Amino acid sequence: QVQLVESGGGLVQAGGSLRLSCAASGRTFTRDAMGWFRQAPGKEREFVAGISWSGSVKSYADSVKGRFTISRDNAKNTVFLQMNSLKPEDTAVYSCATTPAPTLVAPRTGYRYWGQGTQVTVSS
Repeated sequence: QVQLVESGGGLVQAGGSLRLSCAASGRTFTRDAMGWFRQAPGKEREFVAGISWSGSVKSYADSVKGRFTISRDNAKNTVFLQMNSLKPEDTAVYSCATTPAPTLVAPRTGYRYWGQGTQVTVSS
């Protein structure tokens, strides 16, 4: 059974930082692309960042480019999202996702496995 468990969310003031982690288990993820998504109240889920299986290809939503950094540790089946210069509009439930992707891509859609999410709240 595939499980993705996010951690690291919380309440932070605008301008602050948080680091999210997502631990994956239940299958081999070393050839999976991994990504982060978020969903704010009343809004649709949106892509935040993606990373290829090797970590060499990354993609970001325009709204977080230059502030967020995605990374992964394949030895630990874990993907991270470092979030700096947080804004109130970053408030959302953040979820990680994985999908088989043996080529070097960091997709924005088509993820197969999803975590439950962790709440990030940025106060002004």
